[in-house]
This record gives sequence, C-alpha cells and structure tokens, in this order.
Amino acid sequence: MHRLLLALLLLGGCAAGPGVPEDSSPTFTLAVIPDTQNYIDYTHQQAEGFALDAGDLFIAQMRDIAARDEVVFVAAVGDVWQHASLVMDAEHAARGLELIPNPYFASALAPTPKTLELELPKAVEGYEILHNAGIPFGVAPGNHDYDAAWSAAGYPPNLDKNPAELTMTPEDLGIMHIGGLDNFRSVFGDDSRFFKDKDWYVGSYRGGANAAQLFEAGGYRFLHITLEMAADDDALRWASAVIEGNPGIPTIITTHDYLNTRGERAANPLVDLKRIDPDHHNTAEETWDKLINAYDQIFMVLCGHHHGQARRIDTNRYGHKVYQILADYQSRGQAGLDAGESHDPQRGKPTGIGDGWYRLMNFDMSGETPTVSVQTWSSHYRSFSGDLETYADWYRKYEQPQMNDREFLAADEFKLVLDDFRERFGPPAWTR
Repeated sequence: MHRLLLALLLLGGCAAGPGVPEDSSPTFTLAVIPDTQNYIDYTHQQAEGFALDAGDLFIAQMRDIAARDEVVFVAAVGDVWQHASLVMDAEHAARGLELIPNPYFASALAPTPKTLELELPKAVEGYEILHNAGIPFGVAPGNHDYDAAWSAAGYPPNLDKNPAELTMTPEDLGIMHIGGLDNFRSVFGDDSRFFKDKDWYVGSYRGGANAAQLFEAGGYRFLHITLEMAADDDALRWASAVIEGNPGIPTIITTHDYLNTRGERAANPLVDLKRIDPDHHNTAEETWDKLINAYDQIFMVLCGHHHGQARRIDTNRYGHKVYQILADYQSRGQAGLDAGESHDPQRGKPTGIGDGWYRLMNFDMSGETPTVSVQTWSSHYRSFSGDLETYADWYRKYEQPQMNDREFLAADEFKLVLDDFRERFGPPAWTR
C-alpha cells in the first residue's frame, strides 16, 4: 500500500492543462510496435542457417521509426524477444506450481543461454535507436519476455492423437505458463538508461514491469501506461493510483494480451494465465471491469499477442467511447521466402519474421472533432498495406481467412473519429 501512496505523492501536479505548449502542432503520430520476437529469435539468423538475419529487419524498423519527425511517442505491445532463460522462476516454484513434459512445446519453451547472449542485446540495440533519437516510449512485457515458460501440470498434451488431427486447444496441446521478469527489467527496468531521470517517465510498479509515461502533442498532455500480461489486482491498483494522480489527462493503456483476432476480450487458450493461476492474474474482461471501464480518461487500449489485427469500440460506464486495437504481425514471413527460406514444414506456411510491419496512428486534433488515421507500414517493403498489391495474397489466409481482400485491407487501414474527445478533455492548448 505504501507504494501506491508514494505514487500519488510523486505524481500529483502532472495533470493536463498548464504546461502544454500552445504552439504544438495539431497533428502528430503515435507508432505502435507489434511483437518483435521473431526478428530477434536467435534461430532466425544466418549464423543458425536461416536465409537472412531477421535481426536486421528489427533494426531497420527501429531506424525507420526514429527517422519520422512526426512520431512523438512509441508504444510496444510486448514479446520483444523469443526465448526463456529458465525452466521455472523461483516465485512460482516456491508456490508449488508444477510442470510436465510436453513435446509440442519443447522447442518453443526450451530455455537457452542465447536469450541473454544474443536476444536481449539485440533488443537493447534496437531500443537504443529510439533512445538516441530522443523519442519517449513504453514497452509492455509479453509472455516471451518472461524469464521462464513451461507446460502446466494438469493439462497434459494428447500424445495418442494423430499429429495431423491436432487442434490448437488445451485438450490437444496443453497450456503453457510463465513467470519471472528479471530479464525484462534488465532491459526496461525503471533504473535503465532508457528511463532513469527522464522527465517523461512518470513511475513504475515492480521495477518497471508496469510503467507510466507522459507525452505532449496536439495541444494536450497524454498519459500512457504499460501493464504486465494479465495484470493482477495489485498492478491494476497501481495503475488506478497513477490515473488518479493525473486527473483529466487522455490516457492510453498498452498490454500484451487483451483482444483476440475476432475482437473478443479473450486469452489465447494455450497461454491462459488466469486459468492456471487465478489468484495472480486478471482476464481481459476483468481488466476492462476493474480499470478501463472505471476511469473515463482511458480512451484507448493497444495490444498484441494474437497473430493478426482487430479492433472494437465499447462505451464505458460514463457513456464515452474506448477504442481497443490489436496489431501483431509476427507470423508474416514473405521476406524470408524472398531470401530463399522454405515454408515451415510442420506448419505448412512461411516462417514468421514480421516483414517490417508496424502501425502509424496519425492524430489530427485541428478540427472540431479529432481523428486518428491508422496506417500499417512495412519498413522492409517500404510500402503501406493499402499500396502493396500482393498484401492480401501474402497474409490474409494465415491471419483472417474468413475475410475477403477488401475487409482484410480495411482491418489494417482505417480512421477513428474521436467524437467525444473534446467533451471529455476540453479544447487544445492553443484555444485556451
């Protein structure tokens, strides 16, 4: 409890209003970095026999973002790197959680020293680019960023079933669980050079596993909060204290697992943290009820984890809209095919490396009603999704097979009309 009180004391006086530059541009861009794990995966590099160094695509993406003068903030939805470094973390082991052998998860879950030797340093190299460019950012931890991952006892894989008939369900494959964020804190902790002594870094909980940042743009001050995956009640109470210490500021929440590709607030059943450890996690629906719906200044939620894209708009208890948006392009592998990489023989599709795709959320606060034009851009193909003739051919069947091409393109290029923004947050600074 003392940490929450300290947060309130430290964060008081950061409210919107005075201090927002009156001459700020009415337009600005928020960049959203989807899951980057497959770029950084040490097995997706030429040293391991892969057709190209996928890490180079990650670095190129970060340089591309840093070169955009219009970008005022970067939100990363998690799964920065790929592999765990422990079989199980000490905290979960002490509480008696158990693991079981699982051949279906073995390669994905196997801890490796290369996580610390290769993958984390590559992540640091990439985020140094944003840091050196002076762009504030926040990173939410994803399940692959945890120190340990294992197949949970009580949910055994079905080893008697024909592999060709297996489904992506716990009944067939089991459930993985995760724990420990020391690796994440070693890169994105509150005492890292990325955040220490930065005036835009508001504060953190659990050493940076959850964190808050401020940025000013378009005549407003914005609050951005990153939450750990399926955050527990203590983390949600910390976020509530941050919001209460910064009243009236338009607020964006970024967390890893929130929407699936159908636009439902539902976990991937193979990584359902609440189901395995219910006293230490909240579902996305519980996060909505306990935090997002409870605070009117939260107007947007960003997430990743589920391969593809989705969005939904819900009205909160105050009668105002909350825009919830999923973007995760980690399974895209055309760049590998172009370089001579074969299809993944087990999955029958390209090996996912991301292909440089990320989101540009272009805010225009100039009119009576603010808008956000969302574009999906590839730093590798140097193209927006809507301008690449092969876009739907390359990706739709793997991400949204139920959509037609027009619907798929519309899912990655659209406009949000923030028609209640002025009612909630008042006029921009230049009119005050």
